[in-house]
Amino acid sequence: MEVAAVSPAELEAARDAALAAIAAAADLEQLKAVRTEHAGDRSALALANREIGALPPQARKEAGQRVGQARGAVSKALTARQEVLEAEHEARILVEEAVDVTLPTDAEPVGARHPLTTGAELIADIFVAMGWEVAEGPVIEAEWLNFDALNLGPDHPARTMQDTFWTEPADHHVVLRTHTSPVQARTMLTRTPPIYVVCPGRVFRTDEYDATHSPMFHQVEGLAIDEGISMAHLKGTLDHFASQMFGEGITTRFRPSYFPFTEPSAEVDLVCFVCRGVDSDQCRTCRGEGWIEWGGCGIVNPRVLQACGVDSERYSGFAFGMGIDRTLMFRHGLEDLRTLFEGDVRFTTAFGSEL
Repeated sequence: MEVAAVSPAELEAARDAALAAIAAAADLEQLKAVRTEHAGDRSALALANREIGALPPQARKEAGQRVGQARGAVSKALTARQEVLEAEHEARILVEEAVDVTLPTDAEPVGARHPLTTGAELIADIFVAMGWEVAEGPVIEAEWLNFDALNLGPDHPARTMQDTFWTEPADHHVVLRTHTSPVQARTMLTRTPPIYVVCPGRVFRTDEYDATHSPMFHQVEGLAIDEGISMAHLKGTLDHFASQMFGEGITTRFRPSYFPFTEPSAEVDLVCFVCRGVDSDQCRTCRGEGWIEWGGCGIVNPRVLQACGVDSERYSGFAFGMGIDRTLMFRHGLEDLRTLFEGDVRFTTAFGSEL
C-alpha cells in the first residue's frame, strides 16, 4: 500500500522543534533526553524516514533528500551542542573539585596496627607485669602434643574430623593446632617449675565462617605450675586480668564444668561490663543474666603433669583459656567476628594504636 510523503511543512516543523530543544538543553542529561525524543527510533524524523520505502518510486528521491537534510541538521546540532556541554562540564569540575596542592600534607598516610595485634600485646603486657613470661609455639603441631599430652585420648570427640584440621598423609599424625595448649605442654617438657607462662596465638577448627565463628581464630591460654597452687590463685589471677581488660570492679565467677586437661574444671563468667550486674533485666549485652561467658579454666590434671615430666606429687598448677577475638568484641562492642578478619583498612584505622 502506497502512502503520502510527509509534507515539507511537517518536516520543517519537526526539524525546528528538534533544533530548539537541542539549543535549550542545559546539561548533558537534558541533551540525552532530547536526543531520544527528537533523533531516536520513535522520533518524528525517524518515522518519516521509514515511510520513504512505501512511497511511489517517483516520489522517493525528493522525499529522501528532504528527510535526510532534516535529520542531518538535527544530528549536526546534537554533536555541536554535546561538545559545548562537555566543555562546560569539564570546566565546572575543574572549579568545583579544585585541590590546593600547596597545602601541607604528610608524605605518607598514617597507618594503624590491627586491633588483634595490639589486643594480644596488651594481654601479654598484663601478665608480664605480674612476672609471667610469654611462650609461643608452631601452629602445625604433633598430634601427641595437641591431644595425648593433654589427656585427650584417641576416642575423644575433639579428635574427629568435625573439629580438627588433619594434614596429609594421616600416618604422620600432624594437625593444625586446635588450641594453644600444646605450647603449655612444650613449656613443661623443656622447663623446670616454677612455670608461669601466657600463650597467645592462632588456632584452627573446622567451624563455619559466620558472625560468631571462624575456622581460624585467636586464643590466649595461661599456665602456672608451682608448689601449693590452688583455685584461689586462679580466681585472683583471672579477677585481675578481667579488671585490667574491662575496668575496675569487673570480677569473675566459676561454674563447674569438664575439660580433660583440668580437674576440677570451671567455666569463667565476667560481671557484665555494661550493666555491671545492676538492673540486668534491661541489659541487651548480658540479656538479663548479669554475667557473660568468657572462657574455661581449672587445676591442671595430674595426668597432664606426669605426661609432660612434672612431679605431680610436688607440684600443682592452674590453666585457663579464652578467645582473644571474643575478648576484643566485648571490649570494643563489636557484633560481627568477621570484621576482625576481612582486612578493611577503614576498620583497622579506627582503632589507631592502643597503648
